[in-house]
Amino acid sequence: MGALGGGFWLMQNKVLPGSYINFISAARPSNLFSERGYAAIGLSLDWGVEDEIIEIGNAELQKDTLKLFGVEYTDESMKPLREMLKGSQTVYLYRLNGGGVKATVTVAPLTATAKYSGTIGNKLKVVVESSIDVPGSFDVITMLDGKKIEAQTVAKVEDLKANDYIVFSGTGTPVASAGASLTGGTNGVVSGESHSTFLEKIETYRFNAIGYAGTDDLIKALYIAFADRLRDEEGIKTQAVVYRKNTANHEGVISVENEVLDEGATGAELVYWVTGQEAGVAVNRSLTNAIYDGEYVVDVAYKKSDYEKGIQQGKFLFYSDRDMVKGDKVRVLQDINTFTEFSLYKNQDFSYNQVIRVLDQIAIDIANIYNERYLGKVQNNQDGRVGFWGEIITHHKTLQQLGAIEDFDGDKDVTVVKGEAKNAVVVMDYVMPVMAMEKLYMTVVVR
Repeated sequence: MGALGGGFWLMQNKVLPGSYINFISAARPSNLFSERGYAAIGLSLDWGVEDEIIEIGNAELQKDTLKLFGVEYTDESMKPLREMLKGSQTVYLYRLNGGGVKATVTVAPLTATAKYSGTIGNKLKVVVESSIDVPGSFDVITMLDGKKIEAQTVAKVEDLKANDYIVFSGTGTPVASAGASLTGGTNGVVSGESHSTFLEKIETYRFNAIGYAGTDDLIKALYIAFADRLRDEEGIKTQAVVYRKNTANHEGVISVENEVLDEGATGAELVYWVTGQEAGVAVNRSLTNAIYDGEYVVDVAYKKSDYEKGIQQGKFLFYSDRDMVKGDKVRVLQDINTFTEFSLYKNQDFSYNQVIRVLDQIAIDIANIYNERYLGKVQNNQDGRVGFWGEIITHHKTLQQLGAIEDFDGDKDVTVVKGEAKNAVVVMDYVMPVMAMEKLYMTVVVR
């Protein structure tokens, strides 16, 4: 028989003889590094989930457009999402005009009701035919815009199951019908309250950029105030992209200036592309001089003086790069935000979105490291603070390896000390973000 004692120990106060062995991990930095590529938008749609945020990636948009939105991938109404997903990996989407009427039709004793409200529901049709394969049963066929999309073979109405487009109800034996169209479907109304509801719901998500592609100044102000509050009060680092609101004067707001020349456009459609790009661009990259690869026709009829003044006023602008070999390209003039009132404490660096991305990456990642590994778990003593200091150093070395910051010296640039309260930690962190080359000053000497 072996010794009676065994297990873990905290203090050396065991009574029984035996082996008391603890198993722990050697301390090592976690180097949590948050991903980029998450954008948020509210859209007016003719079909789709209501009162919820849904996640859309390129795969979902290409494969499930019909099911999700009632149209094909190439439909004009999908252009905003196609624009956003050229830069972002995920779009958090909210339908702004939910709450309308669901289309319906009754072919007694069968009633078919559209799954969602919206005008797309009026393109649905139900066909009921006697089944050739199963005598005594009926084929109930769902059609959308003249195309068969689903069929069920049943003997009774109550055996029908809801599909991606229609909810069936009723009891009894189906009655043959050459085709009964659903009618009465309407969209809800987009209002300021719709946008407020969207912002309230999206606040629980983490996203890099949120867009409002409209021209209503009151709603623009709502998005600007939302981004300001998230950044300055909630510690959620995101940027809002709006159209022609450069007076916002905040690093969290990007104001797109150019118009689009497409028929029926409002002028704000470029917000979609910019929001996706700003969400997805890497922490060590800039959108300055990036080629616009979207579907809208961008108005770039600006003079040099207009561009100079625009940059000084915090406007995000596109210009035409006239290349005799490769052809004309529309490009981003400079990747800037609306912050223009520079001071001793916030200089011109804060107007560059690449700098903001670096600072946001640091804020998000260090908060995640602290919350997941230190908050309530590690003692606020010298060993604990040294451990946290090491986490910051490792993280910043990764940023330096990526070329996002430079000249980083952990021994000099980061300090972690105890705060005034026993449970408080104070960090001083000096970083030098790197920016992409934007200006060439060259002198050619002829000898």
